[in-house]
Amino acid sequence: MRTYREILRTPEYTPLFLTTSGQVAAQTVSGLALSTLVFTATGSPLLSALAMFGPSLAQVIGATFLLSGADRLPPRATLTGIALIFAVTTAAQAVPGLSVWAVFAILLGQGMIGSLGGGVGFGLLNEILPSDGYVLGRSMFSMSAGFMQIGGFAVGGVIMAALSPSRALLIGAALYLLSGLIARFGLSARPARASGRPSASETWRDNARLWSSKPRRYVYLAFWVPSGLVVGCESLYVAYSPKDAGLIFASGALGMLAGDVLTGRLLPQRWRARLGVPLLLLLAAPHLVFALRPGLPVVMVAVLVATVGYSANWVFQERLLALTPEDMSGHALGLHFSGMRTMQGVGAALAGAVAQYTSASTGIAVVAAASIAVTLALMPGLRADGDAPPRADRAKDGPDVAEGPDGPDGPAGPGHRVGELRGREGEPAGQ
Repeated sequence: MRTYREILRTPEYTPLFLTTSGQVAAQTVSGLALSTLVFTATGSPLLSALAMFGPSLAQVIGATFLLSGADRLPPRATLTGIALIFAVTTAAQAVPGLSVWAVFAILLGQGMIGSLGGGVGFGLLNEILPSDGYVLGRSMFSMSAGFMQIGGFAVGGVIMAALSPSRALLIGAALYLLSGLIARFGLSARPARASGRPSASETWRDNARLWSSKPRRYVYLAFWVPSGLVVGCESLYVAYSPKDAGLIFASGALGMLAGDVLTGRLLPQRWRARLGVPLLLLLAAPHLVFALRPGLPVVMVAVLVATVGYSANWVFQERLLALTPEDMSGHALGLHFSGMRTMQGVGAALAGAVAQYTSASTGIAVVAAASIAVTLALMPGLRADGDAPPRADRAKDGPDVAEGPDGPDGPAGPGHRVGELRGREGEPAGQ
């Protein structure tokens, strides 16, 4: 598949695309509104950052106990139920007089549930699309997220100025409800991809299997840490410039959109595979300019350029799929999503803590420098894994599966049977 038209003609792709787009719009509007509410009530950059990205910290709990359900639950019912839960809990956050700690308790629950939704949705996308259409189809999801974020931040800012943050939260809840209805009536009733009942023990066992391969560990760390720290930079935009935060976020969404078009549509696979580390460095480096406390035009340009680097996500996602057995694809992508969201919360907490004792501009610059340092530290391992096998070569896992250079079965690539490579074609929400 080489064109967006072909992707959109794939059965069930469009309703899954619309479901995910609606959730991104809901998350954007409600996250900006909630962060503004908390900052207004407390004046704390740390709590404001955690209000927008704190639910990500709870992803680690879901990844520990719930993630085995990503391949063991029926996708349509699961995605519908999660969207409805988010609709109800987001509406609850708009209740007048709700304490800050009650708000964070709701966010904790949302984060735990969200870890499961990411794995189910990503696994369904991997199942719907053929192998040669995955990156293009996934890039469409991210481009839509860019549009939804640009519109969500702009519309959310207008709503809060014209009405109130609480009204913006109710609009976010309505968008979650709409997403749930699209999932229920647009997707077909597919069975679970794997047998057995979801359980904490299955989650731990599958996590250990995925983490046992050194190449996969490097890919996961590249997914999680550098971009999670940059999200910490983004979590301070409200504290840096409360009135202009929507414009700064919109610039970032535009940069993400440009990066997705470049990486997902224009670059051939052989070039994509070489750009992972450079894109991660690009993601962090422009944020160093915040140390100089520049004005809004310079900030918008720096953020626009930096967020092109988020397209490194698709480079490493493609590599992860090439390194993962097909019957664990949903769990593997769910672990990626949950770990990424968790590190976003950690990045927001770190940046907020630095800003609490210095300033928002200092917090942004310090965390950006940390992201660059982590990327440089990971670079040797990512280069050593640069020749990952194509996605079509994924194999079923089993007792004779090789787990890479550090694995129990010798030097073959992870998830590949020694002397027998096989696979088939066929992850959503958010950055």
